[in-house]
Amino acid sequence: MIISMRADATENQIGHICARIREFGYTVHTMPGEKRVVIGAIGSKYVEGTLEALEATPGVEKVVRISAPYKLVSREFRSSPSIVRVAGASFGGSVFPVIAGPCSVESEKQIMETAEGVKASGAMLLRGGAFKPRTSPYEFQGLEVEGLKLLARAGRRTGLGVVTELMSVEQLGVVVEHADMIQIGARNMQNFALLKAVGRQPRPVLLKRGLSATIRELLMSAEYIAAHGNTRIVLCERGIRTFETATRNTCDISAIPVLNELTHLPVILDPSHALGKRDLVPALARAAVAVGADGMIVEVHPRPEEALSDGAQSLTLPQFRAMMRELDPYIRLWAQPRELAASA
Repeated sequence: MIISMRADATENQIGHICARIREFGYTVHTMPGEKRVVIGAIGSKYVEGTLEALEATPGVEKVVRISAPYKLVSREFRSSPSIVRVAGASFGGSVFPVIAGPCSVESEKQIMETAEGVKASGAMLLRGGAFKPRTSPYEFQGLEVEGLKLLARAGRRTGLGVVTELMSVEQLGVVVEHADMIQIGARNMQNFALLKAVGRQPRPVLLKRGLSATIRELLMSAEYIAAHGNTRIVLCERGIRTFETATRNTCDISAIPVLNELTHLPVILDPSHALGKRDLVPALARAAVAVGADGMIVEVHPRPEEALSDGAQSLTLPQFRAMMRELDPYIRLWAQPRELAASA
């Protein structure tokens, strides 16, 4: 349920309604606004008579039941878009952040060259895998902790925040120590122990859609994170598995406007994994801006032909620079209605 307090509600009245919510067996989530406080009452089932009792409590303006199974991340819970800030970048506002970097951190030279190149072209965050999930056990699995250290060093040198994938609960401490944003990859979207763990720590989370996951399942995974305390979540469409073989995955571009209707969380696109072919990435990047994405994550490597993973879908540094130039007029048009909404 959503309890909207009156604009003149006192601290005592807000405290009293929170206590009443707990008496009914719900968890309290308070969202202070500019004019009034909104309180979320979250529980596994509705207790008969709760709505009427809470609506009659002094200081309450109205109480509304949330019909969606994902409560905290739904538009019913919060009608205005959430803004997730990560090391100077903001997702969900009037800026279009681009996360760029290699699939895997391979060496100090490689990650430093990439970081400097993508920063010069306008990227706001640096991505790079230290722990790599690979289909084959014989493929490169990442430099692990050494890779994290190199990634963090490249971020400090260039002033870019870093994004890296977390594979297990055991890695959480060391990843939090070195990263500004934690990525939960497609293969771990329904690793519920991992979702609970990132929900209990403060770093923002980039949650990728699973290979065969529905939009509802993606939102329920986000709810796991939010229900454990962390609402700093950015969703990512990265393509789903279908019968089509012309591209690595099938990009569900319609998922972005659908998610924008269903959730207040920012939604970005990963065109690299959706396509698997670097020459197609710029076209899908333009589509991401046009359809209302809140940002993008893209793979870039200084020498893709030498990459230890995902070389075929990685842009070269000159290709990334050209793509960012091409995107600029699209992003300026994209930003206009958001700037107007923010100033209204």
